[in-house]
Amino acid sequence: MRKILGAAAVLAIALPALAQTTPPGPPAPTVPGPMGQAQTGTAPAAPGTAPTVPGSTLKPGMPDSTATAPIVPKAVPGAPVAGANSFTESQAKARIEANGYTNVSALKKDDQSIWRGTATKGGKQVSVALDYQGNVVGE
Repeated sequence: MRKILGAAAVLAIALPALAQTTPPGPPAPTVPGPMGQAQTGTAPAAPGTAPTVPGSTLKPGMPDSTATAPIVPKAVPGAPVAGANSFTESQAKARIEANGYTNVSALKKDDQSIWRGTATKGGKQVSVALDYQGNVVGE
């Protein structure tokens, strides 16, 4: 009898908690689609641009002042650091280019797993290195 009453007490406490739901949010806005048909939701805007909003001054392709630029980390002192590098050659090239280098070429991983190659920055050809931490160093 005690076991039945104990189980009933646990259910009486647990069931209301299970029955709770989150109220639905507001419906998605309706925007005109192709051929003037109503369409729910909005199409994604290009990165760094704002969608056209009725009544606003923003036009397609205009920069959105709330957009953030990708953050390019600064190399740490002592970089490049030797270690197990998991960047592929194409990822290494993209990372180096994201740090302002162009014409990245001759990338090879050395015996310390540091990607090394040549690139152009400021009109000058320089040696570049990328370590496992993502630090890009022009040498």
